[in-house]
Parts: sequence; structure tokens; C-alpha cells
Amino acid sequence: MSASEPVVHYLKDYQAPYFSIEAVHLQFELHPTATRVTNTMHIKTLTIQPHLVLLGEQLKLVQVLLNGVDITQACLCDAESLSVPLNDFMNTFDLVIVTEIAPQKNTALEGLYRTSGNYCTQCEAEGFRKISYYLDRPDVLSCFTTKIIADKTDNRVLLSNGNLIESGDLPNNRHYAVWHDPFKKPCYLFALVAGNLECIEDVFCTADGRDVVLRIYVEAQNIDKCEHAMASLKNPCAGTKLALASFMTWIFT
Repeated sequence: MSASEPVVHYLKDYQAPYFSIEAVHLQFELHPTATRVTNTMHIKTLTIQPHLVLLGEQLKLVQVLLNGVDITQACLCDAESLSVPLNDFMNTFDLVIVTEIAPQKNTALEGLYRTSGNYCTQCEAEGFRKISYYLDRPDVLSCFTTKIIADKTDNRVLLSNGNLIESGDLPNNRHYAVWHDPFKKPCYLFALVAGNLECIEDVFCTADGRDVVLRIYVEAQNIDKCEHAMASLKNPCAGTKLALASFMTWIFT
């Protein structure tokens, strides 16, 4: 948050969102000082409004497209928000917002930042607004698809929420990975990790007989410290498994 003092929110002041974001496709072109984020949202109107106001902080706005039309110049942008004009009622519409951020210079440890040569995210409670303009509130649930593009030498591993559905090489020593999360969630649960990480791998058989691959990613110097974490993850004690699974999902996937 930008304010120095925390803001108290009361239940009596709650207002339901005017829009829902049905699906989000994020593309990250990772660079230490100039990461380009292309955020494509499929949005549904819940209450007719003349503007869609999205939250954002420390973002460089590059372009805004509404149903394929460039409306960048018609948008109002300040230090904490982006107001997108909606002159005609649209039940659903596609909004593309391109921004640029500098992970290497992000010392707030919110949003996307770089530490020890690795890219990491911290979006809880209100960090996603430092990645892209968005309805950064916990009652807006969306399905996220994330494409990460990065230099192969510095970022052998590309991780995000959900399932890896595509990966491959690109020109100029780059590669990409596409992750899709089929379950709707608030943006504060979004996670991205990229860098030169090592992993240990094992398999867990679920109660319905499915084999699930488990991977724990860490920096190379910590690879010898992961066996206990993997054993705990596979332990039949439900409480231990749930706690560790939640931790691993948040940090590493």
C-alpha cells in the first residue's frame, strides 16, 4: 500500500464489485529493469458504469486496448489507479493492458521482484497491483493463464500457478513456459518464480489411485535440505500434508 498508515475496512462499508474478471492471460517478458507485462482480461459487467477503475502502483503504462481498439490516450492514469472509459454498455469485453516494471529495483518485496538472481512474486495482500492494473481485491476470482518468457542462461526454471501446458525455445537464447490454473482464485494468490533453481522430485499416489509428481525447487546450495520437506509432504498425516502443500504451492508453483 502507498499510505504510511494502515487503512481500516469495515464490513458495513462493503460494496460488491461492479465487474467480474472471468479469465486472465498474463505474459511476462522478464528483464531485470524492464519487464513487460501484457495482461489480457475477459471482463463481465455486473453493474453499468461509465468507467472501469483498476488499481495499480509503480507501473509504467504502455498501452490499453478495448476490444482490440487502442484507447490509451482516453484513459486516466494516476499514482494508484487507471480509469478506463466505457462509453457504450458492453455485457462482456476484452481489455488488454501493457505495462512495464523493474523487478531489480523493487525493494518493497511486493509484486514482482528479483533476489539472488531469481524472480519472485509476493502478492498478498495487495501486491498484484504492482504487477499490472487490476481489480486487486479478494472477492474478484479469475482463472489465470501465465506465459513466462526469459533468457535461458539466467532462468532455466519458469514456474507459475497451475499446470504446465506448453514450453519451448525462442530466438536469442530465450525460452518460454505456459501455465494454466483451472481453478478461480483472487489475484493475491498469483505466484511466479524464475531463475536457476535445482529441484528434487518424487511421486505420491492419491487416495483415488492417481500418481502425482511432486517437485520442490530451491537454490542450489539448499538442495541437501529438501528430503525432510519431501518426506513431510508425503506423510499420511493430513495436517502436515495440507500445510506443506499450501506452502510449496505458494512459494514454488
